[in-house]
Amino acid sequence: MTIPAPHTESLVDGQQFRDAMTLIAAPITIITTLDQDGRRWGFTASSVTSGSMDPPLVLVGVARTSSCHQALLSSREFVINVLGDRHRDLAQKFATHGVDRFADGDFDEWPGSALPCLPDSNASFRCITWDTVPIGDHDLLVGALAEVRMGRPRDALLWYQRGFHTPVR
Repeated sequence: MTIPAPHTESLVDGQQFRDAMTLIAAPITIITTLDQDGRRWGFTASSVTSGSMDPPLVLVGVARTSSCHQALLSSREFVINVLGDRHRDLAQKFATHGVDRFADGDFDEWPGSALPCLPDSNASFRCITWDTVPIGDHDLLVGALAEVRMGRPRDALLWYQRGFHTPVR
């Protein structure tokens, strides 16, 4: 059962919230999918987290203004590609509007499907769309894990204080 949240005015303004959120380090991923015409879509995302262990579910925050929003919401499946430090340029490209994000051929097809996946990612998750939950100016895409591919452990790529960083070991 969903309990509706009360509609109240926030005591924190949007800029103060954005500034404070830069202090929470988040993993960098590239979310990919195919639209109904087989066109590849993808974007850089830092709002990815586990949602449930039983069943295994993940959550992906997608801004309604994202160029990938409609493709992701209408797709039956998507892939979460977890990036490492070596993917900084790719992460920047997939965060840039108006470019052909798949032009350089970095992505393969997930075995047994045409979904784009990054073959040298730290990990990749093929997800079946379980649900979509509207929340503020975003939609939370809930994915049920269909398959997981683990890469070799490498340095993580994180988003922190409005920039890409790699944790110090």
